[in-house]
Amino acid sequence: MGPLQGLRVIEIEGLGPAPFCGMMLADMGAEVISIGRASSDAPRVDRISERGKRSVALNLKHPEGVEALLAMVARADVLIEGFRPGVAERLGFGPETCHAHNPRLVYGRMTGWGQTGPMAAAAGHDINYIALSGALHAIGRAGEKPVPPLNLVGDFGGGGMFLAFGVMCAVFEAQRSGKGQVVDASMVEGAATLMHMMYAMKASGAWRDERGVNILDTGAHFYDTYETADGKYVALGSIEPQFYALLLQHAGLDAAQFTPQNDAAQWPVMRERLTAVMRSKTRDEWCALMEGTDVCFAPVLSMGEAPSHPHNRARGSFVDIEGVTQAAPAPRFSRTAPATPAPARPAGSDTDNALRDAGYSDERIAQLRSAGALA
Repeated sequence: MGPLQGLRVIEIEGLGPAPFCGMMLADMGAEVISIGRASSDAPRVDRISERGKRSVALNLKHPEGVEALLAMVARADVLIEGFRPGVAERLGFGPETCHAHNPRLVYGRMTGWGQTGPMAAAAGHDINYIALSGALHAIGRAGEKPVPPLNLVGDFGGGGMFLAFGVMCAVFEAQRSGKGQVVDASMVEGAATLMHMMYAMKASGAWRDERGVNILDTGAHFYDTYETADGKYVALGSIEPQFYALLLQHAGLDAAQFTPQNDAAQWPVMRERLTAVMRSKTRDEWCALMEGTDVCFAPVLSMGEAPSHPHNRARGSFVDIEGVTQAAPAPRFSRTAPATPAPARPAGSDTDNALRDAGYSDERIAQLRSAGALA
């Protein structure tokens, strides 16, 4: 099931973007073998990212544990890891070593700063990477400090998704050349690429290099969130003039007080007027008036509310896996639709079977376990 059925991926267990990349590949039908460094099944905050994967526990500080990993690498299409530059090499499974065992292997590397450059060896998190890309500076309201957009832009958008894209580009190329290569995915560069439209608008003079004064950063009154009478919020995105006209119509607004739409000097005044109007009704009342129209309107739903919205229910956008509500695999495919992911496996539960697939006998597996090579 899924368009990536038949692809075998080795994922070195980590946190954040690399496991998210592995989850995306597993969701699409790839066989993803997560190599963990502990055999306990202690609760993790990111267990959703382990769905659909096989779990193998190896001691990668033991030479025979590394040997077992390389045996699996020899039969894999992809390896992904999220260590700082040089760590995998020191542990004995860097790209050169892996390519000696499997010349066709795509070796995906996920870091914040990239494999090279003066910052490459430094620690960091999503907030630091998007700061260096120009993205964080642009997010926030006028006169206020930058607001981190959760860790969506660096870790998952600029990181895990770009790693998945890069890996599959390299897999496609390897099918023609017969040669693998290293994919160097940097969250700074991924986040900068996500900012392409803002950089283009800045170059054309359509974007001011400050927060909260532009059309898409809450500068414009017609592209923002508004509080409703019941203390909830709605989101408006009425950019195009025909959609803006519908907003004025459905909200019962005097067009003379809300034109010209794109006069940025008048945006603060029009925002005050629109704020007062939006507070006059509850969120549900505004939904009854605007939801499903071309106003470009949506209620701002909490994570608890989103799975129950009729649109999300109709499309099956969320699934329940062992009592955990989570996003269903995306995107959709007309012919090779992926199955609902299996829940995360107990850590190390697939170790013996994965080693058998790599050519190890039961006797040899027992020896590795006795020697401490299996975590």
